[in-house]
Amino acid sequence: MTSPAEQSAVTVLGLGPMGRALTGAFLNAGLRTTVWNRTPGKDHDLLRRGATTAPSPQTAVAAAPLTVICVVDYDAADAILRPRPVTDALKGRTLVNLTADTPDRARDTAAWAADHGIGYLDGAIMTPTTTIGTPAATFLHSGPHDLYQRHRPVLDTLGGTHTHLGTDIHRAAAYDIALLDIFWTAMTGYAHALAVARAEGITARELAPFAAGIGTILPPIFQQAADEVDSGHVSGEDNPITSAASSMAHIVHTSEAHGIDAGVMRAAEGLARRAIGRGRGTDGFLTVTDVLNPR
Repeated sequence: MTSPAEQSAVTVLGLGPMGRALTGAFLNAGLRTTVWNRTPGKDHDLLRRGATTAPSPQTAVAAAPLTVICVVDYDAADAILRPRPVTDALKGRTLVNLTADTPDRARDTAAWAADHGIGYLDGAIMTPTTTIGTPAATFLHSGPHDLYQRHRPVLDTLGGTHTHLGTDIHRAAAYDIALLDIFWTAMTGYAHALAVARAEGITARELAPFAAGIGTILPPIFQQAADEVDSGHVSGEDNPITSAASSMAHIVHTSEAHGIDAGVMRAAEGLARRAIGRGRGTDGFLTVTDVLNPR
């Protein structure tokens, strides 16, 4: 691990809501924190709390052995990191990229870092800004294990749980994509449910407690389904996919009777019908995993 002196300093590039939260956690831990943001003016509160603002990204990364970047996507990250002065300043230092993007972009950035002598860890933040610095925060990391261990003391000041997913640099981004797929599909389903409920005279507040009840039954279903999907047999003993397709058709009918777009549910029903057409009618719904990805 890094020495106490090295652990006392960190640089943060990007001061959007998450970047400001990360910086705040570092400051709360007593770390000497240097910040830079493309748009001026987002650092006022952080400066009052003890952060130092840098006039340029190259000056910022030169101020600490560890730089954490968190911006909107890897295009924005590349625009900051890849100009020659910044790349040169990062040489021999470590970059932790907590920007969300695709696994391919993580691999590309790792190759660029290796070509320029930059230590590189890719990461993902799986919880909201309000959790940063608290036990509720969740961080995923991938990349060289020794590099992760070296900077773990600084990363730990961000609070919560930190999981190193392995040395394959793309794994944090791959987990991030899959988990966000769950989140945004669920949020789209919830928005659609609220629209249908409202059309039937049910307010969002009236439905919310029962929606929360649906949420509580999902974790054990997720775990059982994961075991079944990995084994290659998704049981439909309790709820065959034919039953699921029937209930989806009811949702589509009710939605469209109110003029509500049912495209998302039509897509789900279409997957179920395809699985049934392949002779999977007695399987559970997650047999559609094979329809989506037959490998």
